[in-house]
Amino acid sequence: MVRSLLPLSAFSLTCAQQAGKQKTNYLMPISLEECSASGCTTNADAKLTLDANWRWAHSAGGSTNCYTGNQWDPTLCPDGATCAKNCALGAVPSDEWSGTLGVKEATNGVTLDFVTQGPYSKNVGSRLYVMEGDEYKMFSMLNKEISFDVDMSNMPCGLNGAIYFVEMDKSGNMGGNNAAGAPYGTGYCDGQCARDIKFVKGEANIKDWTISTGDPWGNSGFGSYGSCCAEMDLWEANSMSTALTPHPSTEEGLFICNGDSECGSQQGDRYIAPTDRDGCDINPYRMGATTFYGPGSTFDVDTTKPFTVVTQFHAPTGKLESINQYYIQNNKRIDPPNFAGLGNKEDDTFCAAQKAKFGDQDDFTKKGGMAKMGEALERGMVLVVSLWDDIAVYMNWLDSYDTKEDPSKIGIKRGSCDPEVGKPKTLRTAHPDAHYSMTNLKWGDIGSTHPEFPDPSPSPSPGPTPPAPPTPSPGDCPGGSYAACLSACGSLSGAAFNICKGVCDDKCPQPTPTPPPPSPPTPPTPPTPTPTPSECPGGSLAECIKGCPTDQAVFALCVSRCQDLCAGTTTPAPPAGMCCYEDCATMATCLTDDPCSADADSCSGCSGIWCPGMESNPLLV
Repeated sequence: MVRSLLPLSAFSLTCAQQAGKQKTNYLMPISLEECSASGCTTNADAKLTLDANWRWAHSAGGSTNCYTGNQWDPTLCPDGATCAKNCALGAVPSDEWSGTLGVKEATNGVTLDFVTQGPYSKNVGSRLYVMEGDEYKMFSMLNKEISFDVDMSNMPCGLNGAIYFVEMDKSGNMGGNNAAGAPYGTGYCDGQCARDIKFVKGEANIKDWTISTGDPWGNSGFGSYGSCCAEMDLWEANSMSTALTPHPSTEEGLFICNGDSECGSQQGDRYIAPTDRDGCDINPYRMGATTFYGPGSTFDVDTTKPFTVVTQFHAPTGKLESINQYYIQNNKRIDPPNFAGLGNKEDDTFCAAQKAKFGDQDDFTKKGGMAKMGEALERGMVLVVSLWDDIAVYMNWLDSYDTKEDPSKIGIKRGSCDPEVGKPKTLRTAHPDAHYSMTNLKWGDIGSTHPEFPDPSPSPSPGPTPPAPPTPSPGDCPGGSYAACLSACGSLSGAAFNICKGVCDDKCPQPTPTPPPPSPPTPPTPPTPTPTPSECPGGSLAECIKGCPTDQAVFALCVSRCQDLCAGTTTPAPPAGMCCYEDCATMATCLTDDPCSADADSCSGCSGIWCPGMESNPLLV
């Protein structure tokens, strides 16, 4: 995500580290079930606390503001350490949660309001943490899943109802000048190296304090220190778009960076940070599945109604290998489609291929990929529930597009929203009553939170399954070399071997003189290609595609070659739909004149994506 979370509250905001005693500090109960194969039990100690940035900061033992408007009090806060000693974080009693902050208890969960008129001023959004006793609840997620129900029906473009893990300290970095700790919501960090956190590890973030000119209500700023840590975005969404995004970090736990030179910046080099600020995102709209998620019955997931989100972290060997997510609505499991031929789960191969496809810098791999993300998930992370608007880039990274980029370019559009509607000044006026709810929070062993919806059985592979080739290197050559590419074809025969070898011949530099194809492990020499009635392997496009290897590095290129060689093997006929091999919006991968496009069953037999009712459109490329 590109997070710029700068709150407004009923009082002048700050974060100090003494514990305010003027009122009773209320922790809101939250339903949390912990599940295994034998069933689920309720954690009676689970509660929510409010982030320190939303709390009134006042002089310890008094009521003088430590921060007024968007400025620190120079007497109480001449420097960071002195400010921490002089200032206390205000306790939040139960009535202020709903009446002042717009956070309301719901049946088995919580509802977060966008704009709330309190007794002194207006509050925007909130950020909450799951507690267990007097400390943050630590979720260790390898070979686990987490599920929750959400209602996003009142979340318009430009807002983000975010539910995610961050590797915060379970005590909230309590100690030293921080006497408040987790019950007062201290210690936040994330994958963006947040610099709007007004108190960082026992010191006020006063150095180089800068007013945020994009805040329409003039109550925000940021300091020199950034709070960095690994972040796992389970759910960032409104009613129009959603994203699942891991952000690994090269550092363990909280890491404090100093200024743009260490934290990176949105305007400069954002990749300097120890965290992967971009992350590896699955946003269905961005991936070409524009009718998967949205408001109305024409979408697979209808955001006008509540639904369940289940996220699983697979680590069969003890290290995180993949992350997948599915939905439940109307008593039906809904799995994401095969995104652009890359699959529907996140692993290192998917992330590298997606970055290459969209022309993005691959900081995910550089910062350790799934392995580093898995290390943080194994150590334990804190669950965050928040609602916010974006004063920096209007949430365009979630539901619209960067206006400096060409929206027709693949991967640029993240949703159908207009890039201007997310401006906070407009949003807070037009949709102050926006809100969302999270209920029925569960976590446990994979398959335990909703055993009535097991993982689908694997589909049969098209043709013989070759041995897994080496992890592809950068470039177009599968496997990174001609020899490695041919090795992936080694156990194939006949037309399948021909087409696989053709991909290697086209895409991989060959030694001079060109050596004969290396012998596959079994049998000792590669089989002789089986002749076919024409140059089209298998005699038809459908048979040709069935012979393609299942390895993702080769399959897409193999399909393209089949299309070239088999274009003349069938008689064109007006299709009732089209069979496509990336998505329904990419016309270049759709077959308008082949038996694969005869009907949905034929398309499925060709391992394609059926796009009903499509007609040839020269603008789709």
